[in-house]
Amino acid sequence: MKTIPPRERLIFAMDVADPAAARGLVEVLGESVEFYKIGLELFMSGGYFELLDWLAARGKKIFVDLKFFDVPATVAAAVRQLRGRGVTFATVHGNQSIMEAAGAAKGDVKVLAVTVLTSLDRGDLDDLGFACDVEQLVLSRARRALEAGCDGVVSSGLEAKMLRQFVDDRLIVVTPGIRPVENRPTDDQKRVVTVEQAFGWGADYIVVGRPIRDAADPRAMAESIQAGILAAVGGR
Repeated sequence: MKTIPPRERLIFAMDVADPAAARGLVEVLGESVEFYKIGLELFMSGGYFELLDWLAARGKKIFVDLKFFDVPATVAAAVRQLRGRGVTFATVHGNQSIMEAAGAAKGDVKVLAVTVLTSLDRGDLDDLGFACDVEQLVLSRARRALEAGCDGVVSSGLEAKMLRQFVDDRLIVVTPGIRPVENRPTDDQKRVVTVEQAFGWGADYIVVGRPIRDAADPRAMAESIQAGILAAVGGR
């Protein structure tokens, strides 16, 4: 069983244009957020690893969300570059050999396999050529990820309950697509859940981005979500 401090269960998705904006948000959020996800937008803006080191120096936990997908040896080499840098999670997005390569190279980094992006629904899977149900695809990928040496998965809260029922509880479940407020018509997240639903169905961590970033008071929004997490998980 996993023991996770409640305030570390909120991961803020740092989807901003550049490291300067990211540092500014960290200062605004203060102690309301302990865990940060830094992804492709910041990677392409330059200064990614300097930001990573800056966060680590401030005692923040770090989720490198670059969804590595390449030749297995290349993915293994990329994962090795994250070792010893204060990175908690890194994502891979690929087949069995890619997950196995990442699992073998991870060192002190926990590897999360992407199951089905929360921006995809049944129609999108049809377009991609997947004939199976979303739930079947998520379950299959989660089982294979654990067997391959990965530590967990990124999965919608809609599938978290199923994962807890049919996959070993060692599996870390990180759930994006959290909407503590009403989903906007322009939102590209389709398979969304609330904070309470995510933890009630078995998520270990939630990822929240725009609802915090775009709030009139980001710190107050983050603290509100933290209160919801504490109410949902208690001391577990």
